Amino acid sequence: MSLMSEPYGGAAIARAPHGLSVKSLGNGTLWLAAFLSGFVIEEPAPYELYMALLSVVWFACGLKFRPEFGPLIICMMLYVAGGVASVPLAQDFGDAMMYIAVSGFLAITAIFYAAILADDPNRFRIIQNGYTFSAVLVSAIGIAGYFNLFPGADYFTLYDRARGTFQDPNVFGPFLVLPTLLIIQKLLRNSVLKNLHLLVPLAILLFGIFLSFSRGAWGVLFAAVLIIYFLALVTEQNPRRRGRLVFLGFGGVLAVFALLAIALSIDTVSEMFAQRARLVQDYDGARLGRFARYALGFQMVMENPLGLGPLEFNKYFPEDEHNVYLKGYTTYGWLGGSVYLLMAFWTLLAMVPLLFKSRPWTAFTQSVFAVFAAHLILSVIIDTDHWRHMYLFYGLAWGMIATDKLERKRQWSMAKA
Repeated sequence: MSLMSEPYGGAAIARAPHGLSVKSLGNGTLWLAAFLSGFVIEEPAPYELYMALLSVVWFACGLKFRPEFGPLIICMMLYVAGGVASVPLAQDFGDAMMYIAVSGFLAITAIFYAAILADDPNRFRIIQNGYTFSAVLVSAIGIAGYFNLFPGADYFTLYDRARGTFQDPNVFGPFLVLPTLLIIQKLLRNSVLKNLHLLVPLAILLFGIFLSFSRGAWGVLFAAVLIIYFLALVTEQNPRRRGRLVFLGFGGVLAVFALLAIALSIDTVSEMFAQRARLVQDYDGARLGRFARYALGFQMVMENPLGLGPLEFNKYFPEDEHNVYLKGYTTYGWLGGSVYLLMAFWTLLAMVPLLFKSRPWTAFTQSVFAVFAAHLILSVIIDTDHWRHMYLFYGLAWGMIATDKLERKRQWSMAKA
């Protein structure tokens, strides 16, 4: 069989120049993709240009579309199709078409990540490492920007909030949650003393999330940590280790309060925290605020099966939807809105059985599940439609789902033989 008919990593003995194997090169390109996902301050971002090329190359070299993640492919195609059908309703055809084209591209990235993991689930380590390295660097840049630690550092802030290398602090904060969870989970399951080096990147990530002053990011972190902690308690059978988890839980709470007290001792931080910590802001409860727009928006889409058209909602109201489920109907019509709901909850439910199976990637799967579930809740109050890392989560989730299905098929075949 020729090299081109194999996916990257399929030909372990193949050699590239300077003695690098094709597998090593492929894994390196995947690591870089995960790393670049944290740099989207300008559009088109390096991540988008790189992923467009990478996806073509990998699929051309034999990366497979598998029926095990077929539901993701079908749902993404129908979701984008709903958007295409809604484009003629938009006043600005060019901008509307570009918006849906970006949706189509992001759908391809989700399918790409699903195919990558279904082909070799051990690649989760590469993605995890690249994402974590990116998040720590991005968080450090956001912190430096907030405190203006070098000339021009304020470029990495917005409205006196850290945004790092993102356009919006509300995207910057949630992006940092998955690697934060992965580190916390490792500390929960392994010796803290042997992993003291992880406390430094953990502190950087937590401080970055805090300085984003994003209520959504805080909520995502809180919900995801609760899910991970609950799963750790439920799946731990050893009473002694379960007692250790309880102790670490109390210790973690005390540590968070201590760090919060230190941060709030800085006047500028304390003032912004007091402002952002209010549950309902003025723009939430105003006459045409966020919550009022939800009710009025759903009333409008009930009368428009094809939706209102991409980028049209803010022509009727002062701001955008700030709700991805509402946006599903306004931008992608009844078809797209309904398919998105189906895809979101199908993904969530399909992952549940994987959380309690003993696999090398179970801890990673649990973290992806926790942060994905938290993002679905966050999506009720914010528009996550074009968040690059949200599509990454869909791809990772279905990659793990497909891996489990393939493993069960393999075991069934061996039993039958």
